[in-house]
Amino acid sequence: MEHIILLFFSFFIEAVILWQYVSNLFSPSHSSKIRLAILSTLYTILFLFSLLRQTWLNIISFFVINTAFLYMLFKLKLLLALFHSAIITAIMVISELAVFGIMSRFIPHFLLEPGFGLVFYTVFSKIFFFAVTYLLIHLFKVKKTNQAQYDHSEVLLMLIPISSVFIMFTFLAIGETSSFLPPVDFMVTISAVFMLMVNLLVFGINQYNQKKSQEYTDMQLLLQKESDSIEYYEMMLSQNENQSILIHDIKKHLQSIKLLNEKKDSDKINIYIQQLMESSDLKETSKICDNEMLNAILCRYQRQCKDKHIIFHTDVRSGTVKNIYQHDLTSLFCNLLDNAVESADNIPDSFIELTIQKKEKSPFIVIIIINSCRNAPVYNQDGSPVSHKKNKARHGFGLKSIKKVVKQYHGNLQMYYDSNSATFHTIITLKQ
Repeated sequence: MEHIILLFFSFFIEAVILWQYVSNLFSPSHSSKIRLAILSTLYTILFLFSLLRQTWLNIISFFVINTAFLYMLFKLKLLLALFHSAIITAIMVISELAVFGIMSRFIPHFLLEPGFGLVFYTVFSKIFFFAVTYLLIHLFKVKKTNQAQYDHSEVLLMLIPISSVFIMFTFLAIGETSSFLPPVDFMVTISAVFMLMVNLLVFGINQYNQKKSQEYTDMQLLLQKESDSIEYYEMMLSQNENQSILIHDIKKHLQSIKLLNEKKDSDKINIYIQQLMESSDLKETSKICDNEMLNAILCRYQRQCKDKHIIFHTDVRSGTVKNIYQHDLTSLFCNLLDNAVESADNIPDSFIELTIQKKEKSPFIVIIIINSCRNAPVYNQDGSPVSHKKNKARHGFGLKSIKKVVKQYHGNLQMYYDSNSATFHTIITLKQ
């Protein structure tokens, strides 16, 4: 029974170490829940194989199962999956052989201790396995060309597993000079187990904090982008207002031109007219809807679609978005239309249709965007489309911003792909 518990503990630690290894180095192709379920299943199979006590069968099955896990659940080619699986298998075998050799050479009586010696050997070998694996994670992350700027201060965390290995050697040295008597042997064993768990926990928390820090940084960049967009559209609104003022004052300008004409001063007339024609206040603007901020946003994307040869059609009913704050209009429609334009780009006869209308006899408005889309998107576990851009860690915040606005207005968001018409549909309801 004791042997089975140690085997289970050993495979559990190896699974945790493998999870940290692949999470730091590779991009997953499935959700974390699916990866965790499959990893648990595969290592349960390994545990059952180990009960046969066939060393070569254990090593081969460990290599094959790790290869299958890497190849199926991460974006790796088969040769690369084989390479990293071979590395992990080699480190695991070497760590066990190295610890066994050290204990046999310097402190042989530890291996003869019933229970205590085997537990101590198992924990020591897994700490050794973890220390070497983390060192490889650090080396491989530095070499990755598509990795974001790597924080070299992480290498200081290597002091934790190195210190743990030194402490284990200290335990062994003390045990060699003076045997551990009950309950000291039990306390030393528990201390070694806690030391291993602390190693894994510290690096797990560090990885979680890095992920959250990156998400926070990306969200701050998104908020800054939205803030800049609001300033841009407010500038456009100011320009429209200046245009209205100029049109209102055109009569006065005509009177000034008339006075110059009476003086037969043709040169000044030409200069005056030229200045009026070149004024930014006279640039043509479109009237797409009755909301000034949304109109400025839609005018911008109308020009983008014209440049990209995308048909842009809108039907925005009067007064539908009057109760939505300007910054929320920017966050919602800029992200929606950014995604639609990106999806419809470089497709022959592509189009984007935007409809905003009030739902009859209810406080809700309905926003519908239909755009051309060449391929059906891949969805994550939340039912949201996954970005097809290379660095997915740096994308996907536009959709999060959309969901944030929808939640703020007690609404609902639906997205689906119609393969018959090759179009992507986004339907949003917002409570006014």
